Amino acid sequence: MINPFKRCLHMKINKNLILTVVLITIIMATGSNQIFLKTSAVVSQQQQPLKITNNTSNATTATTPTNIRPSVQTDFNPNVTSPIISKTAFVDPLAVIIGDCEIGKLVLFAPFAVCRGDEGTPIHIGDYSNVQDGVILHSLETTDHGKNIDDRRYSAQGSLLKANDTAFKNGFAIYVGDKVSLAHGTMIHGPAYVGNDTFVGMKSLIFNAKVGKRVAIGVSSTVTDGVTIPDNKFVPPGSIITTQAQADALPARVGSPYENINSFLLHVNQELAKGYNAQTIHKLSTEIEDQLEQQEMLQTESPTGNPNATASSSLK
Repeated sequence: MINPFKRCLHMKINKNLILTVVLITIIMATGSNQIFLKTSAVVSQQQQPLKITNNTSNATTATTPTNIRPSVQTDFNPNVTSPIISKTAFVDPLAVIIGDCEIGKLVLFAPFAVCRGDEGTPIHIGDYSNVQDGVILHSLETTDHGKNIDDRRYSAQGSLLKANDTAFKNGFAIYVGDKVSLAHGTMIHGPAYVGNDTFVGMKSLIFNAKVGKRVAIGVSSTVTDGVTIPDNKFVPPGSIITTQAQADALPARVGSPYENINSFLLHVNQELAKGYNAQTIHKLSTEIEDQLEQQEMLQTESPTGNPNATASSSLK
C-alpha cells in the first residue's frame, strides 16, 4: 500500500512542477508567433482570454474569443481575413476587432472600441498608439467585385492611391501611425490617414481626409472632404475643416493648449497596456494553481489516488 504521506508529497511536487512548466510556457510564448493565454480546464467560455498574435496567418481556432473574429466573404471582397494583433497589445474583452485589422506593439484597445476591417481594408493601428473607449474605425469598400476603387487607400507614407497604382495592393483603407492617441468616442472612417505622434480629441470625426504628423485635434472637431491637415498644426475644439484653405490656415500646435497632451496620453496608455497584460498572466497562473489544488484534494480523498474512485464508491 502506498504511504499517504509519500503520495501527498509526490502530488505536491507534481503540482508545483506542472505550474512551473505552464508558467514557463506562457512566458516563452510571448516571443512566439501565435499564443493564446488559455487553458481549457480553467478558462470558461464567458471569460476567454484574447487571441494575441503577430502571425499573418488567417487561421482561426476554437480558442479565438468572439470579440476578435474574421470577416466574411462578400461580392465586393471575396477574401476572408482575420485580425493581426501584436503579442504586446492589450485588447479589452469588451472591444471588438473584426477582419483585416492590424494592431501594433503595446497598443491599448479600450472597452467598446471597434475596428471593423470587413468592408474597406486593411486598417492599420501603429505601434504604441491607443484606441480609447468607444472609438470606431471603419471604411468605405476598397474593392468592388475584385476591382480596386480610386482614392480608397493611402500608402504608409500618406499618398492617396489610384486603383491602377501598383502600390494600391499594399495600401490602407485607414492608416493610423505610431504613437497616435484616438480619444474617447472618436470616429476614423476611411479613406483616412493619421500621421505619427498625433492626438485626435474626444468625439471628433475624420473621414476622407489626411492628418499629418504631430497634429493636435481639439474635441468635437470634424475633418473631411479630402482635406490634408499639415504637420504640426492645431485644430481648435469644435472646428469643421472642409477646405484646404481652412486646413492651411490652422495655427501651430506648439504654443496651443494641446501642445503636450499626446506625450502624456502615450505614457499613461502604454503603462495601462503593460499592466493589463501582466494582470492577465497573473490571473491565469492563479486559476491554474487553484485547479491543480482541487485535483490534488480529490486525489488525497481517494484511497487509490484516483479522483473518480470516491465518487464511484459512493454510488454503490
